[in-house]
Amino acid sequence: MGPGPSDVHPRVLRAMSTPLVGHLDPSFIDIMNEVQELMRYTFRTDNKWTIPVSGTGSASMEAAIGNLVEPGDTMLVPTNGYFGGRMESMAERAGGEVVHVDAPWGEPLDPADVQDAFDEHQPDVFGFVHAETSTGVKQPDVPELTSIAHDHDALVVADTVTSLGGVEFEVDDWGIDAAYSGPQKCLSCPPGASPLTLNDRAMDKVLSREEPTRSWYLDLSLLEGYWGDDRSYHHTAPITNVYAIREALRLVAEEGIEARWARHRRVAGALKAGVEAMGLGLNPEDDYWLPSLNAVLVPDGVDAGAAIDYVLEHYDLEIAGGLGALAGDIFRVGCMGHSARPENVSFLLTALGEALEAQGADVDPEAGFAAMREALNQ
Repeated sequence: MGPGPSDVHPRVLRAMSTPLVGHLDPSFIDIMNEVQELMRYTFRTDNKWTIPVSGTGSASMEAAIGNLVEPGDTMLVPTNGYFGGRMESMAERAGGEVVHVDAPWGEPLDPADVQDAFDEHQPDVFGFVHAETSTGVKQPDVPELTSIAHDHDALVVADTVTSLGGVEFEVDDWGIDAAYSGPQKCLSCPPGASPLTLNDRAMDKVLSREEPTRSWYLDLSLLEGYWGDDRSYHHTAPITNVYAIREALRLVAEEGIEARWARHRRVAGALKAGVEAMGLGLNPEDDYWLPSLNAVLVPDGVDAGAAIDYVLEHYDLEIAGGLGALAGDIFRVGCMGHSARPENVSFLLTALGEALEAQGADVDPEAGFAAMREALNQ
């Protein structure tokens, strides 16, 4: 129950034992078609160009940024978390100039600040993190941000690594030009084939670049030949990972995307109620609380690392500490995908309450349990 990976669903594990076929076998092409259609459903988009990138979530991130940022382009990136910094690094390696829209770690971007940054810098590409794994913050006001960008003729790239399949995200209705994710969070799938979607406007830029992207492997103009209509060879796809993500996406469709969002809100809401009643706070405000990643404040006098070690040693349960500006200040507790179940929340409250009491913290696990049960029964 850390920031990822989450528990893999047993059906996904079974799918990974399916015998291999060739990556151009007609049966595998049928699977590719199904994966793309299920991925469109999960992203809430009709984008033709919707694929699993061969690699982890950082590969789909670099595919998006490396193809949409050309040498000489300006990209606007956020400073309110760890993964805005990763956007910056990738844009610079692509030859772009990076400018910032500032917000403190643990807070979302303010649309007024985004507007000011656009007026000052006139960027070509705007990247934002919808669900910041390092801080537990969900970005509200997404349609307002995309409207600002489009008024300045900029492309919008969204990081949905910790939200896709668990937190409401609407690619088409919210005006997102490109979005990427990872399979190991709310999709409860091992890393290795990572979702990416681009609309026609974004793909037009990819296909009209004056010089090719600096990565041959992640060049979407070449991958288009494999995942597009031709199904021509580019590289050997990770067959087993494609089996896995198909099964993970089938689970999303069977549950229903809206019902899945509601389950994450309900179960994570019980976690939130429990830790707050126990005497702990959460780092983000309620308006931008992220159900899939809960940033629980470390009580004064508690060694966060020692508490994390305690729950792992005594309960075989994984949670994580803060990164960057929040190192030592928060526990990062995931509530994602197959891990987002009431019994896991109960287990977590037991382990964390005991770990904190072992350090003399003033916490009330019994009150936490009562609040958790009440939240689940509502």
